[in-house]
Amino acid sequence: MPTRAASPPRTPLLPPTDGPTVHLASALARAPRWSDRGRPVAQLAVLSLVVGATTAFAGLHKTVTVEVDGEATTVTTFGRTVGDVLVAEGVEVGEHDLVVPAPGALVADEGEVVVRRAREVVVEVDGEERTVWTTAETVGDVVAELGLRGEMRTSASRSAALGRAPVAVATPKTVHVAVDGTTTEVRTSALTVADALREAGVVLGAHDRVSVPLDATAVDGLVVAVDRVVTEVRSERTTQPFETVREEDPQLLVGAEVVRSAGVEGERMVTYRAHLVDGVEVGRTALLETTLREPVPQVVRVGTMVAPPPSAAVDPGTARAIALEMVLARGWGEDQFSCLDSLWMKESGWRVTAENPSSGAYGIPQALPGTKMATAGADWRTSAATQITWGLGYISARYGTPCAAWAHSQARNWY
Repeated sequence: MPTRAASPPRTPLLPPTDGPTVHLASALARAPRWSDRGRPVAQLAVLSLVVGATTAFAGLHKTVTVEVDGEATTVTTFGRTVGDVLVAEGVEVGEHDLVVPAPGALVADEGEVVVRRAREVVVEVDGEERTVWTTAETVGDVVAELGLRGEMRTSASRSAALGRAPVAVATPKTVHVAVDGTTTEVRTSALTVADALREAGVVLGAHDRVSVPLDATAVDGLVVAVDRVVTEVRSERTTQPFETVREEDPQLLVGAEVVRSAGVEGERMVTYRAHLVDGVEVGRTALLETTLREPVPQVVRVGTMVAPPPSAAVDPGTARAIALEMVLARGWGEDQFSCLDSLWMKESGWRVTAENPSSGAYGIPQALPGTKMATAGADWRTSAATQITWGLGYISARYGTPCAAWAHSQARNWY
């Protein structure tokens, strides 16, 4: 009796991902036990089963080209659908990404899968910004995705690659340009006011004024007014204020101020370029400044003396006694009388008939001319009371107080 052939090794075939799992050993185990005469038929049946499983395995194995944002890779896969292939290759797909064919489509051997990543792009249409998700590669593509049609202008060439910078789009619009006394309607796709003026044939001068900034977005219905500015060189004299210099004077009472020398304003000539609109100056540019006269400071003496000059005893019935009584009657204090006493002692020595031979000043207050005192009384030549009345009135009106008059006399040697 012939020897029975040894059984083949029980090594299973590697199954495809989605195909049936077939083990040769299990197939043999399930085969019917026939006699030696029927063994060839059984072996033929098992062989057919193995070949069928191998054919199914080979049918699921395929080669696919996967292109992601322009970079293509050829992969070997067992995936049934486009989504299976992308998952197997670790390609994540976002909500806005483009996948061709669709993720659920069956993938064929030697097939191709294209993925385009979407990104956010800022698009400004006639000055209005919007943010969109797009897989476009060029400026023209993103404009097409927005559904914009007709003549329009973009901030970059439509064939230019889409970068990170915002894309500006200008659609046809009407802009009203007012210049040189006329207003013109301009139909334009200009992006900016400067572009619209250029299309309207408006040439701006160096100093012309435009009612809207030149880099502003041109929108439908916009009115742009242009003022022609002419220039003219002009000159004018201007004054330069003087400074005030204050000097302490111990011979003046505290609070008293006397101008020792008056200030003089300086003068300069300014040459400038005037900017004129319809003859009216709207601005100027300085060209040259020339000093014609330097300013002279004003010098002011400021009193630092705390107490008025001492006054001698007043004898009753004298002119000084009459003056003291009148000073107190005006509400001034004895300190003011001390200033008055020093002032008129210096001017006339309190003599009623004192007369300055050179100027003609007369009397106790040294009125110039003496006839001014007639307003206080007809006896002004001989009456101490009349002269004092007039003198106190003069001091009050011109200096305010006897001490102020005394300070002026100290500074100028007259009052």
